[in-house]
Amino acid sequence: MADDAATPDGELSKSTAAEETSSATEPESAGSETAEAAETEEPSDGDPDGVEDSADYDEEASDEEASDEEASDERAAPAKPRMSHLRLATIVGLVLVVALAGLTGWLGFRTYQSHQADEQRRLFLQVGRQGALNLTTIDWQQADANVQRILDSATGTFYDDFQKRAQPFVEVVKQAQSKSVGTIAEAGLESESDNGAQVLVAVTVKTSNAGAPDQAPRAWRMRISVQKVGDEAKVSNVEFVP
Repeated sequence: MADDAATPDGELSKSTAAEETSSATEPESAGSETAEAAETEEPSDGDPDGVEDSADYDEEASDEEASDEEASDERAAPAKPRMSHLRLATIVGLVLVVALAGLTGWLGFRTYQSHQADEQRRLFLQVGRQGALNLTTIDWQQADANVQRILDSATGTFYDDFQKRAQPFVEVVKQAQSKSVGTIAEAGLESESDNGAQVLVAVTVKTSNAGAPDQAPRAWRMRISVQKVGDEAKVSNVEFVP
């Protein structure tokens, strides 16, 4: 302290000068350290260049991940097998078989219907022919059986009317000792429906009795109505036509 006091005002002691020199160099060192730290420090959140670089990197990474996922899906998805010629031929063959089966069934059904219609026409024609023969073939010795045969093949109003006249007819035939034999000259269907038909019959009748044993044959024409009864057909009406 005595030295400090003895030192003139305008002069500085060596120790004071050293302290000042040391103090003057410290700010420069601190400033250089701050500058180096600033240079090595990463851009702050407010730096636009840093944000853009980060966004570009993230976008590129996302695109690469999406491409990898698509490639993985393509590898994982199995390829659809193409239809072989053998399988296509098999399918076409099956379709043709089904079509032919359907056509065969339809043709078979049509054939069955046609056969049934032919059978029905033959039945109607046969019943009409037999009805004409039953009416024109009467033997006085078998008159009851002949009349019963007519009734068995009759139906409807014809059956009712003939049954009422059956007994008087038998008595007249027996008294006259009449005998008649009918012969079918021609027969055909005049009309037809699902339940019946009209049959035209041309018949030749040869008649004899006790008073006139030999008589000339006579030709008759009959329209015989035939009606279907269950699986059979019977005579429902008889008309003599010119």
